[in-house]
Amino acid sequence: MSEHTELLVATNNKGKVRELSELLSDFPLRLRLLGEFPDVAEAEETGETFVENATIKALHYSAGTGLLTLSDDSGLSVDALGGAPGVYSARYAGRAATYAERMSKLLGELGATGDAERRARFVCVIAVADPTAGTLHTFEGECRGRLAHAPRGAGGFGYDPLFIPEGYTQTFGELPTDIKHSLSHRARALRKAVLHLREHFT
Repeated sequence: MSEHTELLVATNNKGKVRELSELLSDFPLRLRLLGEFPDVAEAEETGETFVENATIKALHYSAGTGLLTLSDDSGLSVDALGGAPGVYSARYAGRAATYAERMSKLLGELGATGDAERRARFVCVIAVADPTAGTLHTFEGECRGRLAHAPRGAGGFGYDPLFIPEGYTQTFGELPTDIKHSLSHRARALRKAVLHLREHFT
């Protein structure tokens, strides 16, 4: 891969930008961010699945910038809530809600179910669109676990302080970054995407 290859990371979520940048730190490309393209309108996430929303964003931003584009759509799926909040994870308590407000709403609804196991999974779909080749590929990652009874830890973002991955007693908010990166749904999806990029752009 050319050391000058550029990849647009198509998200305005600072937590995702930070995490994806860390995961791609040793990859030979220049990361571009949406903030560098203020004239490109925001994509409308009208999909009903993670795959649909990731695809919508990748195609929209690659067309608007002409760059190789990586987007993701991810969320938390709680068994006792029928898979909610799912694709609505970021809007679960309203678009303007804080992470704390989203977690509070989730805990209240989960508590009302009486579910003792509190099983949940994080899901991430990454889409890579290449406007030059006219191609689109998607990659999925999943991390199973359970939810704590209250947020713990200041690391990560979103629902991380609630999620305890299988095999651990600490939440993603408490675990060291390197361990989270070895386990997370986003890391698992990104590893597949990076393999694709290495195969097709070297």
